[in-house]
Formats: sequence, C-alpha cells, structure tokens
Amino acid sequence: MKKTDVMTDVIVIGAGAAGLLAAGRAAAQGAQVLLLEQNEKPGRKIGITGKGRCNVTNACDARTFQEHIVTNGRFLFSALHRLGPAEMMALLEEAGVPLKVERGNRVFPVSDRAFDVIDGLVRYAKRNGARLRTGVTVRRIQPAAGGWQVVTDQEVLTARAVIAATGGQSYASTGAHGDGYRWAGALGHTVQACRPALIPFTVKEKWAAEMMGLSLKNIAIRIEVGGKKVCEEFGEMLFTHFGVSGPVILSASSYLQRYLREQGRSFAEAAPVLHLDLKPALSPEELDERLVRELEAAPAKNYRNLLTALLPQKMIGVMVKLTGIPGDKKAADIRREERLRLREQLKNMTMTLSGTRPADEAVITMGGVAVNEVDPKTMESRLCPGLFWAGEVLDVDALTGGFNLQIAFSTGYAAGEGAAAYAEQIKQEEAMQ
Repeated sequence: MKKTDVMTDVIVIGAGAAGLLAAGRAAAQGAQVLLLEQNEKPGRKIGITGKGRCNVTNACDARTFQEHIVTNGRFLFSALHRLGPAEMMALLEEAGVPLKVERGNRVFPVSDRAFDVIDGLVRYAKRNGARLRTGVTVRRIQPAAGGWQVVTDQEVLTARAVIAATGGQSYASTGAHGDGYRWAGALGHTVQACRPALIPFTVKEKWAAEMMGLSLKNIAIRIEVGGKKVCEEFGEMLFTHFGVSGPVILSASSYLQRYLREQGRSFAEAAPVLHLDLKPALSPEELDERLVRELEAAPAKNYRNLLTALLPQKMIGVMVKLTGIPGDKKAADIRREERLRLREQLKNMTMTLSGTRPADEAVITMGGVAVNEVDPKTMESRLCPGLFWAGEVLDVDALTGGFNLQIAFSTGYAAGEGAAAYAEQIKQEEAMQ
C-alpha cells in the first residue's frame, strides 16, 4: 500500500453536514485541509433529508433549541453559541443558498432542493481552500509520530489532526455504517449503546393496520412503561401497515429509546404502551356532554353513522370493534356504560408497542462517542490529542425540525476551529525543535 509522506494539517473523514462545515472552517483558519468521502458524491444523507427539501436548521431562540435536544444538551452550549441557527443561515446565504422559514420555524432552501444545500456547503469548503476527494474508503485511523495516520483502501495518509465526522448507522444506503464507533472503541473511547431514533413504531394490535394511510392532526399521545409516563407529544401522526409513524411518533421514539437505554431494557421487556387522545381539547366531562348531545339530537341514527361526526371514515370500523357497540344500534338505545366506553376510547385508545422499524429507517442514531471524553469547545478527544469528533458519531441527538442538522453543523464548525488551532500549535513546536 502506498504511503504518503507529505504531512497534511487536517484530514476530515466524511463529507456530510458536519464534515463539510469542519473542512471549510479549518481551511478558513489557514489550515491545509483534505476532506475524504467514501461515496462518489458528498452529502448523500443531506440529499434525502426533509423528503428531499432539506430542513437545514430551526430559526428559534437558544432556549427553545435546547428544549428540543433529547440527549446531552449541556454539552452543546458552546458549539451552538459559536455557530447557532442565525449564523448557519447567514453562512448558507453567503454560499449562494437563499433560505425561507416555514411553520414551526423550520428553515428550507427557497428552491426546496436539498442538493442546492449540498452545493452550497461544498462551495463553502472549497472556497476556503479545503480539498475534497471522493470514492475513498477509510479503513482505520491510528496515532503516528507527529500526528495521525489515516489508512484508506488506496494509501496511508498522515495529518497533524484528524476530524472524524462519519455519521451514525441510519440510512446505511448513504454510506453510514458506524465506522466511527468502531474506531472510537479501538482507541479507548467509551461508545454509548446505539439505538435507532426518530423512527416509526410497530404495534401488536392487528386493527391498527386497518387504518393504514390515515393521518391524524391535533392529537395527543402518551407513552408509558409499566404505568410510568415516559413522554407526551401533541401534533400529527400516521397509521401504517406496520403500526404508527408521523411527527409525534418520531419525537416520542427518541424519548422512549433514551429511557430504554438508561434502564437497560429491550422493547420486549418493557412492553411500552401508546395512549392516543383523539380529542385533547376536551376534558372527559366536556366530551361526555358532547356525546350526550349527539345521541339526543339523532335518536334514530345508527351508532356507526353517529361516529362520522366524531371520527375519520377509516377509524369508524375500528371504533365499533373496540367499543363493542353494534354498528346498527340506535342512538336512543345506547346505554350510559356504552357511551362511557366510547368516551374512553376517544380519550385513551391504547396500543402495545412491539418494537421499531429496521434501524436503516431511522432518521438518526442515538448513542455514540461519550461526550464526557470530548472537549465541548473544540470537539477534541480528551483521550487522543489531535483527534476530533463531530456530528452524529457523538452521543447527542434532538427532535425533528432541523435540530439534528444544526447540531452537525455546530459541532463540525467547532471541530474545524479546534483542529486548525491544534495543527498550528504542532507546527510551531516542530519549528522550535
């Protein structure tokens, strides 16, 4: 295998969101930067985010941003202060990517094209002087005299500093195979257990599949394990052929996965229960009053037909089944205990969560390099001088809405600054010898 003797200041591994920012920022600080990407084109995962539109960040204030971080929010204070949503938006605009803000402060390119974001990030890196090489698979990284060796499938490269921005394990088709976790473990880092996050759930109940394709808005969910509340969410959800998905489900999955990780329990052991409130704006008493009015207003109407005023069409057959009230029963004949059964189902429809979809369908990976072993200001390893971590490979994650991409940008930016400063310090020490 060919060995390159020329020492580069900084090698960045992975040309995703974190890697592109890291390479661009390190180069802007005057470092000689080589960015390596195993795919033939950079930013493949960016290209599929936001259904191809790319929700680049969230234009909210710092407090709101922190509220949307699920794991290790305190670790991110410094990085987000250095490059927050406003700074990231300005960076992209300067790189030729006009932006717009939509519902929930979600930021998208005006073109609605994720590939325009990729092009802008590549321009940012290259204009600052970073060199990009694609189609390069890194096998391992290892300490060497005066810096680090990066062993690829073609050659051995050397650098004063290395930034690993290799991503997680979600969307393996984009090249995310968890390489960074293996390298971290081999170098003595603690790697927190990885679980798929922001991922749909499968459910035990067969009737859920009868509502496949049904999208619900303004509903509330609660997930409990052994009667203990793990999380609550309000918004939109979707029934699928395998179970449930949609924004509130994806968010809830992150909180549940963190809880299960902390408890050291599997889905099978925990048997989480999803509680669905179809009428969260009404208290049980207010809903009961409404049901009484509906029944009294149309005494000759069939129960199934009465439900059309309360539920989407796809849900009516399931509700008839769950309440045990005959669909052709007249409103005037529905007893109080039957009405209360209907109220209970409207306020507390329950499903047993049996697991998640395959990890490859997760938006992100929860877990990764333990943050107590990483300097939060520079992203430098506390165990391996000259090695920096950025992006999803770290044990940090957030909810949907542009937060995870911003975390990747912020940690990449910090790592770029840190690695450039480290490389400069090493060069000065070399000059004095």
